[in-house]
Amino acid sequence: MPKLKATERFIRDTLVSRIERCYDPAEKLSLKNLKIEFELETVMIRMNLKHLMRRYSVELFEFQEGKKDDALLELQAEEAVAIESLRRLYLRTHEWQTDREGLRYDGG
Repeated sequence: MPKLKATERFIRDTLVSRIERCYDPAEKLSLKNLKIEFELETVMIRMNLKHLMRRYSVELFEFQEGKKDDALLELQAEEAVAIESLRRLYLRTHEWQTDREGLRYDGG
């Protein structure tokens, strides 16, 4: 989750900065919509990750404590979507960090 927080902060700050500096009304609206899409996507990711962690809290605790060497978690469809969305978000953030002009959101 720490990477999720850092990713959220980076994207939010980047979008807010771009919105503040934008003078083209159409582009500004597009950036605002992008920010809303991003916020909705991160809410979905957080909800489903919390659900996953609650569902497997015992297994995760035992794994952290070294009581289990491995644990295979069966993901529900929403949890799998959240994890895939998070992976895409990380990749997209990396792209944004290396190419700020290509800022767009490809949420799931």
